Order: sequence, then structure tokens, then C-alpha cells
Amino acid sequence: MANTDSPKLSASLEQGVPPRVRFCPSPTGNPHVGLVRTALFNWAFARHHGGSLVFRIEDTDAARDSEESYDQLLDSMRWLGFDWDEGPEVGGPHAPYRQSQRMDIYKDVAEKLLDGGYAYHCYCTTEELDTRRDAARAAGKPSGYDGHCRDLTAEQTAAYEAEGRTAIVRFRMPDEALTFTDLVRGELTFQPENVPDYGIVRANGAPLYTLVNPVDDALMEITHVLRGEDLLSSTPRQLALYKALIELGIAKDTPAFGHLPYVMGEGNKKLSKRDPQASLNLYRERGFLPQGLLNYLSLLGWSIAEDRDIFSIEEMVAAFDIKDVNANPARFDLKKCEHINAEHIRMLDVKTFTEACGPWLKAPFAPWAPEAFDAARFEAIAPYAQTRVTVLSDITANVDFLFLDEPVEDEASWAKAMKEGSDALLVTARAKLVDAEWNAEALKDAILAAGEEHGLKLGKAQAPVRVAVTGRTIGLPLFESLEILGREKTLARIDAALVKLAA
Repeated sequence: MANTDSPKLSASLEQGVPPRVRFCPSPTGNPHVGLVRTALFNWAFARHHGGSLVFRIEDTDAARDSEESYDQLLDSMRWLGFDWDEGPEVGGPHAPYRQSQRMDIYKDVAEKLLDGGYAYHCYCTTEELDTRRDAARAAGKPSGYDGHCRDLTAEQTAAYEAEGRTAIVRFRMPDEALTFTDLVRGELTFQPENVPDYGIVRANGAPLYTLVNPVDDALMEITHVLRGEDLLSSTPRQLALYKALIELGIAKDTPAFGHLPYVMGEGNKKLSKRDPQASLNLYRERGFLPQGLLNYLSLLGWSIAEDRDIFSIEEMVAAFDIKDVNANPARFDLKKCEHINAEHIRMLDVKTFTEACGPWLKAPFAPWAPEAFDAARFEAIAPYAQTRVTVLSDITANVDFLFLDEPVEDEASWAKAMKEGSDALLVTARAKLVDAEWNAEALKDAILAAGEEHGLKLGKAQAPVRVAVTGRTIGLPLFESLEILGREKTLARIDAALVKLAA
């Protein structure tokens, strides 16, 4: 049994050798929150141990990769607050950091693997492979590649080529079990019948992920590979390839592997790119704070303490240990994510909160005319709004009554608040507001007095006033809102409500 016990390399941490980890996404569409979780754990691991994060772009799939997605990846990393020690825009000793610019390297390694007998040409057609796989399944045997071209003679190779067949390059897996110790899951063993020889170069000469990923890790001297559980089945292949690369003098050592738990969505299914809540862009557009989103994502497989969910990214880095990552799948809970983000909004100083709201106070989010926005009014209302919003985009609906000519018409709110007798209450409230000092405390006393005249407690008395002025039954503290809105607009809106009630 071949034992490729990778945690021996973790001893390098104990010896004070800084780790080198990598984050290597493909630029194919919007970043996925599961991908962000992987980046976060790698970044936190590197920063905790004083190591290096290599940011590498796996863009060898020309049909799916795009420059737009590449730019979006870099922008997302910056927005999240991740920095990297080597990679795009930073450079480094192992450049280039885009696989599309490293093709000569992969070609050279593939030739060395062929020359050393670690790989071979496979001429099997797709139809032949399918036929043999079907037969293996029917016989109850493993349906992976059966090694048909493993030991072709020169005559057989010549015959295939005379037929005009093209060949892929397959890596020759060892005929023995492979065992390694996963940093998250402990010791794992893979039997040879479950890990057959696999392709590393297409028939057209294009290298496959199975070659380029470990080759880059080897040449960039990655010490720890922290990646998703979905890639666990490829690990024995990489371990065997590393052994060959070491023997060829291409790699120095085998990295330690740690496979992070699945992020699950609805119905006990892995959160996929097609799930609406999977897209990082969704959270940016809704106004999540990077620190709030990252705080929640860190809890998908890890915790800082049993009784603590809210913490800063700096606190996470200080506490993060890969040994504390749970191997069990982690369920994505949008409500909890929103709650944690709201807590991070509360922790901002008011000036920072006010500035962060900026994008949602103008087109295309704001329903008011640009000239209607009053910065002084917004700054006055911001401390009250900060305690109410869950995401920054909530700010628009919370403060729109300040900047619109008329409040938003919400018929459900109107029907709920404007009960029989509401018109009489509003007449009384208006009369008392006319003569009141215009500050929150005096305005509260005026509405309270109006309610008492109609046999209503404050909660019932203020509901029609709130809907008349703001359009909604729920919102920011009413009396502070009236103070900031001003006497003239408040009275005008009550008058408009009375007209509507009389119609």
C-alpha cells in the first residue's frame, strides 16, 4: 500500500516554515459563495500562519472562460477585502499566474511524463470506451478505464496511427491502494480499481485540469491545498502524479490536502451556481457588507466558539485553524446570513454607515429626483435607519418619505391603519401638531394627547399618522421622522390623507 501521508508536511508549520496556499478559480460567470468560502479559508489560513496566498486563474477552458469574468473575479476579491501575495496585478516569482499563458510548461511536463513511462498514449475511441464501460457495469465491475492501451507494442501503436486515430495522454496509476491523511477528514484510502488511469492531455494537445492544476501547485511550491469536498475523488490521482513529478525533479514535495465540507442549499442538495442565493453579485447588489458576508461564510464548516456567531475578520484570522473545520456538510441559511450582516451594520460608526448607503440613495435605486435628495436630512435620519436595516439596499424604502413629493402608496398599510374614526383622530392630531414645538419629544406628546381624546393608546393613535406621512405601517421611529421631515410637509400629508378618507 502506497502511503502518501501528506500531514508530515504540516510539520513545516511547527518548524516555523510559512505555508503557501492557493486560490485558483476559473473565470466562468458570477463568483459562487461556495467559491468565496474556499477563498476565505485559504486566505485566513495563510494570514494566521504568516504564509502566502497565491491567486491563480485557471482559464484553459476557452469555451467558457471570458475576460469579463476574469475582471469580475479580481473586482470581487478586492471588494471582499482579500489581498494576495502572488498573482494577477501583483506578480511574483512564479509568473505567469494565468494558465492560458503557461501552455509551454504543461507541454514540457507531459513530454517528460511520457518519456519517463509515467504516462502513455491512449487511442481508444469514445464508442469503444462506452462499449467496454457498459460491459463492465453489466458484469458488476468498476466502469473506469480498463487500461486497454497501457502496454501497447510499437506495432499496435503504428497500426492505430495508420488508421488515422489520434491519442490522448493518460497517466499510469499505481496498482496499489493509496492512503493519505486529510487535514479535515483524517486518514483516507483509495483502492486501485476505483482510481483508474486518467487523461491529462486531450487529443488536440490541450492539457486537462488533471495535469495543469497539480503541475502549477508543484512549480509554485504550494504546501497546503484547501479545496472543496467535490474534488476529493481526484486527490489520489494527484498524489500519484506528485510522486512522478518529484521523481522527475519537477516537484519538491507533496502538499498537504484538506477538503472543505459541501455548502448545502434547499432540499439537502449541494448549493449550485443555478441557485439564486449562490451568486456573490446578489449579495453585493442587495448591500451586504463584505465583513458581514464573510463572517457568515466562515461559519459554514468552522466556528470561533460554540456560543459566538458575530466577530470581525481580524478575529477570525487570529483564531482560524484548519483542524477545527468540520467535515460535515454546512447548510446555507439566508436568514442567518442576513441577521449577521445586520449586526455588522449596527457596528459601523454613523459616518461610515452614511457613506456606505450612498449607492442606494441615487439612481437607479432611488425613486426620487436627484435634486430632491437632502444630505442634511439623510444624515439626521441615518442613526435611526442604521438600527432598522438588514442590508444597505433597505435604506431606500426606509427614507423615501423624506425625499418624495408624496409618500409611497401602500394600500395594504392604508387598509390596516385607517380604521373607522381615523379621520377624526387625524383632525385632532393635526390641530395639536400645528401648535407643537417641532422636536420628537413634543411631537410624541401631541399625538399621545390626540389619542387620549379619542380613547386610544399611543400605539393605536400613531398608526394613522404614520401611514398618512410615510405611506407604511412599519418604519423608522415616527416622532424623529416627523421632526426631520418638517412641520410643513407633515401637515400637508395629513391634509392629503383626510381628503382621501373623505372621498
